[in-house]
Amino acid sequence: MRTLSRKKQLVGLIGWLVLAYIAAAVGAVASINAAEFYESLQQPAWAPPTWLFGPMWTTLYGLMGLAAWLAWREPGAKPALGIFIIQLALNALWSWLFFVWQLGAVAFVAVLALWVLILVTLVMFWRLRALAGALLVPYLAWVSLASALTWSVWQLNPQVLG
Repeated sequence: MRTLSRKKQLVGLIGWLVLAYIAAAVGAVASINAAEFYESLQQPAWAPPTWLFGPMWTTLYGLMGLAAWLAWREPGAKPALGIFIIQLALNALWSWLFFVWQLGAVAFVAVLALWVLILVTLVMFWRLRALAGALLVPYLAWVSLASALTWSVWQLNPQVLG
């Protein structure tokens, strides 16, 4: 770990959390009517209840920000943080693809790319500091579910999610 003053560490923590929650906000803007739209679609029987998405994503973005901060404190973190920022942007874009533009196929390809980028980020963070990588495991698990759900909902609703 690099030697950083407490002030710089605190500023860094706040900065990474703010960045993660900015991505959340960008996705949230696209998701303003998501619950209504999502509930109007045919869903697989195993789909999580709509109310679960908000608390899950809020928690996951906090874990992402914390993981990025832990990685940022380590020497040689720039490449991993670059991948982290790319996956964060793709995460925010997914909501627009699915809920606003209703592009099922593109959203599915995007969520698969997101899954790969999360895995790469997780491995890179883990190599910097194991806890930073471990904090991304729930995110990877949730996006695994989201990938299967995106596929299923797209396949069940081709007339809406063309």
